[in-house]
Amino acid sequence: MATVRWRDIVRPDLYGRSPDRRDRPYRFVVRLTIVVFQLFGFRFDVRGAQHVPASGGAIICSNHVSYLDFTFLGLGALPAHRLVRFMAKASVFGHWFAGPFMRAMQHIPVDRRAGAAAFEAAVRALKDGQVVGVFPEATISSSFTVKELKAGAARMAVDAGVPIIPAAVWGGQRITTKHHKPQLRRGVAITVLLGEPIVPAPGEEVAALLARTRTAMEELLDRAQREYPQRPAGPDDLWWQPAHLGGTAPTPEEAKLLDVADYTGTRKKARKPHPLARLRGLARRR
Repeated sequence: MATVRWRDIVRPDLYGRSPDRRDRPYRFVVRLTIVVFQLFGFRFDVRGAQHVPASGGAIICSNHVSYLDFTFLGLGALPAHRLVRFMAKASVFGHWFAGPFMRAMQHIPVDRRAGAAAFEAAVRALKDGQVVGVFPEATISSSFTVKELKAGAARMAVDAGVPIIPAAVWGGQRITTKHHKPQLRRGVAITVLLGEPIVPAPGEEVAALLARTRTAMEELLDRAQREYPQRPAGPDDLWWQPAHLGGTAPTPEEAKLLDVADYTGTRKKARKPHPLARLRGLARRR
């Protein structure tokens, strides 16, 4: 098990003995992120970091439950002194604040209208010995279960001849996720599990490799959910638990309908109450 501590912020060997000078911006961002994690008192349980190779290319394939998942997954590679190049939506790279950091950290932009360029960039990075992080569900799962996976990660593993490291992250949805307002609470437990590498067999079809990856991800996520050290505080706090574990999150079928509504722009958003109505509500509570 690995976790982050205050001393990691100033540890000179956090990235190995001779880190690449080009990764200075990335290393700075990681140290700054650790400061934020410590200030919020996040409780990390990171297991399976030994499965991240000390050198050579590899793909970390994880489920996706929160907007912060990539920051949590990156911790799993730190014991091996590796920095993960995540594939992310191209729009993030165009953001006035996040864009320069994303480019400086050599993450890989994904334009869904021209996915071939992102695929080729990821394969080049893998062949150059980089660790690439992929969320093969393509978007956050609002059911908090593993959705249908896109085949890109498996195709990259076959083309680049590198292993897939299945992963599961859990707990981040309690802080910030899709369809819910951010809740910057202290002391949230974050679980990150990395599984044994899945090596493409000679001549293995992409579909078969993808199926093996999904099975491993589902097993890791189920373990992370069942061993999670914190429980909902009450009926109003069941929203971050999946339906099959007694939570009130959408079922996979309901989540699929929500995804379609989000994609087409037809999802009805809850109307905010008028300020006067909110004041009247506060007055009644008193």
